Amino acid sequence: MKTVISAKSLDLTFQTNDGPVHALKGVDLDIHKGDFVSFIGPSGCGKTTFLRCIAGLEHPTGGTLSVNGMTPDEARRARAYGYVFQAAGLYPWRTIGGNIRLPLEIMGFSKAEQTRRVAETLELVELAGFEKKYPWQLSGGMQQRASIARALAFDADILLMDEPFGALDEIVRDRLNEELLALWRRTGKTIAFVTHSIPEAVYLSTRIVVMSPRPGRITDVIDSPLPAERPLDIRDEKVFIDIAHRVREGLRGGYQE
Repeated sequence: MKTVISAKSLDLTFQTNDGPVHALKGVDLDIHKGDFVSFIGPSGCGKTTFLRCIAGLEHPTGGTLSVNGMTPDEARRARAYGYVFQAAGLYPWRTIGGNIRLPLEIMGFSKAEQTRRVAETLELVELAGFEKKYPWQLSGGMQQRASIARALAFDADILLMDEPFGALDEIVRDRLNEELLALWRRTGKTIAFVTHSIPEAVYLSTRIVVMSPRPGRITDVIDSPLPAERPLDIRDEKVFIDIAHRVREGLRGGYQE
């Protein structure tokens, strides 16, 4: 199985006026092509920091990290990944289509190709027909779907998602979890997903990475036995509850180390 993201003994220490802050320590992890990997841990444990290292937005102070066989900076320049932030981050003066089109414009795609890709990604996230709407005319959940479409538009193999549904209510979140899982199955992309929600991590993932309080370390990696096709009511089944219990125990254990 092809490894697309590989971290070996990864450390990251920030230098501050109050002294060094050890954000990540000794992180070892391989993410394979087509994986859906969720990162879960307490606030400040380094989940987002690790995602930003993969994206080349933060630079480790120790160890090694490769993305598609390249350094994170090389992968960023090669546009090897799409990034979905906690907030949708759509430009209010651009239509939904215009927001999705923006990275394609920057990358120099032809107008015809931009039009094709915008239509295709809107269809993927079930927003066909909303191309000419503005962000303020859409619900929060629809804005996040548009943000996902923007990250998918240039067809990168890797999708990095930093708690994209955290601010949404539970009903909308459940719906978007279902849609994201279906999109992952259709596209076969490799997804690295940050969350604070145990049910979300268990429902979405092929693997769940449990992290400790700072300095962020991996305390457990759980391979999910759940089938690729997962209705929401699978959360009531014993296998789901058992995985959630193991995640919870891993989180508790991180505090005790």
